[in-house]
Amino acid sequence: MVKDQLNVLIQLASSDNLVADKEAKLIHMIAKVNGVSLEEVDQMIKNPTPIGDLANLTEDQKFEYLYNIVQLMKIDGQVFKSEIVFCEHVADKLGYKRGVIGELSSRIFSDPSITADRRMLQSKASKYLK
Repeated sequence: MVKDQLNVLIQLASSDNLVADKEAKLIHMIAKVNGVSLEEVDQMIKNPTPIGDLANLTEDQKFEYLYNIVQLMKIDGQVFKSEIVFCEHVADKLGYKRGVIGELSSRIFSDPSITADRRMLQSKASKYLK
């Protein structure tokens, strides 16, 4: 499950054809916290796999995906249209309406050390579930 989520983050980070240093650091940080080695992550970055079926995740897992992809989208200080489209696509695969990305994006900070009220964000996101 963790590697699937890392793969989605890697796909997002590379959606603008460049994995920025800040994006790579966030991916590595999430991997380390979840027991995935730096070498495994670097291999995943070199060889990303297609995104699998996300529909069977729990609501908490779906929200975790959303939170992480929005934070990654914003971490380098630049948000590209391709990144927004990718996030909306992943939100759709997770069973959310695409508007959830705009809702969360306005409340999630680009700096991972600044944490938003996750419970409140999850409550707002749940209103976008299909």
